[in-house]
Amino acid sequence: MRWVGSLYIEQDTSHSLFKDAFRLVDGNPLKDGFLVQARLLLVIGLDGNRQRKKVRKLMAEARDISVQIGMNTHLFATANGRGMPILEESWRRTWWELYVVDALMSGVHQTNSFALYDVPTDVALPCEEYQYLTGQIPPPMHPQDMENIGLFDGTPFSSYTYRIQCACFLGTLQRMPTQVDHIDKLLANWKLRLPASKHDAHFNGELDEMMFQALMMWHAINILLHQPHSQLDPSSTYYIKACQPNTPALSSDVFNLHTIRTIRAARELSKLITYRVSLLTHTHFFAYMVTLSSTIHLSKWSLAFVAQDDEDLRQNIRLNIGALVKYAEMWSVAQHLGSQVKHIAKEVYMMKKRQQQPPEWAGLLPQEQMTANLGF
Repeated sequence: MRWVGSLYIEQDTSHSLFKDAFRLVDGNPLKDGFLVQARLLLVIGLDGNRQRKKVRKLMAEARDISVQIGMNTHLFATANGRGMPILEESWRRTWWELYVVDALMSGVHQTNSFALYDVPTDVALPCEEYQYLTGQIPPPMHPQDMENIGLFDGTPFSSYTYRIQCACFLGTLQRMPTQVDHIDKLLANWKLRLPASKHDAHFNGELDEMMFQALMMWHAINILLHQPHSQLDPSSTYYIKACQPNTPALSSDVFNLHTIRTIRAARELSKLITYRVSLLTHTHFFAYMVTLSSTIHLSKWSLAFVAQDDEDLRQNIRLNIGALVKYAEMWSVAQHLGSQVKHIAKEVYMMKKRQQQPPEWAGLLPQEQMTANLGF
């Protein structure tokens, strides 16, 4: 935890703190919940710093140990909670955080290796953040309650639970990528059943980070679901490797439903950037989502019929690049992603400029184009 904290406030000490933390965890033969927590924290910090090899190793160990010691069962929290409700809640959260991070990493790295999705679990669901922070832990709800959402009653879940549901949707999409209608209904039902208090990821005037991440994941899953069937041509953004090839549209009047939903989800992801809180208070996984959103904006902008000076589109691209620049102050992965987005944005911009040039300018150098324009 000291190492992760140093990334925010004392980066000069980060390297030595990381070496100490990694030495305590790497190769440690003990198998307990605390070492699962330690590995998970290292995984999150290392992923934000592009240490993929270490991340894969530590994440695999955390998954294996968690199942071996039974963290995926409801009995684990009771047996290891020392009769303290807040400690029991901590163990439940450890399992579910590992589950969500496993989902996020499989999605952002496009590995489709969400291993914990296939692990049976009956771990009770986390409570609201303010309840956990104040130690007022209510009787927990259970995973089967999620399956009955909207069928029998309108009992709201915690923000953390809505986040878990989105992780489940991602696993379903990875296992059944052709079941578009089924997954679309899952996503629609989730949004329809959200309480009004959770529509904008704020609680009592403050950011609800768990709900923010749930909405972030929901929009991203919509893109992953609909983009392969859309009419956006991702060839210009292939370098970023966030899209799949398909047939581009010739006019916005003939956009199919998949295209419309893909574009809408990308806009909504960009809109999350405008929340009046520091971007660095959000998970670094948001940088990946901003990049995914950028690929959609750029794919749309690259279409021949979209104006080079489409102001709304350009503002969204600027917003996304600005967010990645801010994230890069702390997370090296954002610097890498941001440079990719800026590179492709420049290429699309130059392509649009060329499309607007008169035919007789083809092949001329910029200074020759200026001369031609002036009539010399």
